[in-house]
Amino acid sequence: MMRISKTLVAILSIAACGISTAAFADNPVGFYVGAGLGQSQVRSNDSNYGYPGYYNDYQFAWKAFVGVRPISILGAEFEYIDFGEPNCNGYYNNYYSGNCNIAQNGINTHPTATALFAVGYLPIPVPNFDVFAKAGAARLSLNVPTFNSIPCVAGSPCPNYSVGPQQSVTDTKFAYGAGVQYRFPFIALSLRAEYERISSQYGDPDALMVSAFWTF
Repeated sequence: MMRISKTLVAILSIAACGISTAAFADNPVGFYVGAGLGQSQVRSNDSNYGYPGYYNDYQFAWKAFVGVRPISILGAEFEYIDFGEPNCNGYYNNYYSGNCNIAQNGINTHPTATALFAVGYLPIPVPNFDVFAKAGAARLSLNVPTFNSIPCVAGSPCPNYSVGPQQSVTDTKFAYGAGVQYRFPFIALSLRAEYERISSQYGDPDALMVSAFWTF
């Protein structure tokens, strides 16, 4: 009888663990930590950026983040994102810069940011699948080159500029994003794909990323 009781207790314990694991996998509530990588776009399309011409570049980007989802439709995230270091592809004074001299003199802006988001999840009737949008504030840090105007000379393009030293700047602005994610059943691992953008006078950097995160 004692042996049967011990066996019954063991079976019930294993069943309870299984039920708990399944419930955990289906339950979105909890803290999570993750990382992602993808492609960013760094641009200069605003005169406040400091460039006399248009600049646009695609770079490898990565991020790390932590979050919490206290209820199924609402959560919060804090992240660090590195948009990459642009190279020397750009246009200045209607001339194409095909060498890295300008880049070495101040074009490598390398924007990074820390951001805090509120995350909203759509209540869709699809198990383990989420569609979400997020909005918040980001503190963008980057190097902004300075330019000095050069007097016009016959036969040269006007206005003409020389590249000055870089200045490190920070800019706290509105940030937003959206994406989809899938929570694997019976394990705490999830995958997501998302788009993020910072609305800043310094080029509105954005990124398209794939991430993985683990829920505790």
